[in-house]
Amino acid sequence: MIKKARSLPLLIGRKPIVEAMQQGTPIEKIFLLRTASGEEINQIKNLAREHNIPLSQVPVEKLNNLTKAQHQGVVAWTGLLQYIDLQEAISYVVDKGETPLFLLLDGVTDVRNVGAIARSALCCGAQGIILPTASSASLTEEAIKTSAGALRKIMLCRTPSVPQAIDVLRLNGIHMFGTQMKGSIPIYDADFTPPSCIVMGAEDIGISKDVIRRADHLIRIPMTSGFDSLNVSVAAGMILYEALRQRLKA
Repeated sequence: MIKKARSLPLLIGRKPIVEAMQQGTPIEKIFLLRTASGEEINQIKNLAREHNIPLSQVPVEKLNNLTKAQHQGVVAWTGLLQYIDLQEAISYVVDKGETPLFLLLDGVTDVRNVGAIARSALCCGAQGIILPTASSASLTEEAIKTSAGALRKIMLCRTPSVPQAIDVLRLNGIHMFGTQMKGSIPIYDADFTPPSCIVMGAEDIGISKDVIRRADHLIRIPMTSGFDSLNVSVAAGMILYEALRQRLKA
């Protein structure tokens, strides 16, 4: 049964959601009743984990607000975009003879910011955006519109968590650049010509402690004194352009 909710079609009921995941249908997010149980519920949880699909356990009121149909304790937003495995994305870039340039969004939840970041990323030569299943924006029609279609053209990689994404990136020799207002390296002194991943954090708290601890470099955008706040999508665009400038000169 398909209905509209927040610009994403709904998939309703246990069996339809299990079958959709088994068939590889793009699913943006699953909402599961906190008290739901049974074999199909366990199957949904396992398949969501296997396919890196965000799953949120919610009260019945949330499900009832999403649909008036008999939901059997589970509702899903079907996706408008396809996701690719991170390792497959890296291998694809390398096999093409390109130098990887990825963005990892660590807690960026505003769909308009994600869309704007994707637009800048595509213009500046980044090949992919990494979205952890926890604390990431759901990519709705609004995100696609804000991106001017870039979200349909750039590779999107969904991973279980930021630490797992970092593990894969480091195993592939990709340098991790964490962004901080007090980062030790100005962006024009950072070297983005090797394989690189730029980590953008949430606007309220910035990058996570795990990124701070494991980043190869902590970078900053120098600004005039008295005002030191940039929108995350604007900051991403400035850093990406510096990466493009360096790579065009290399």
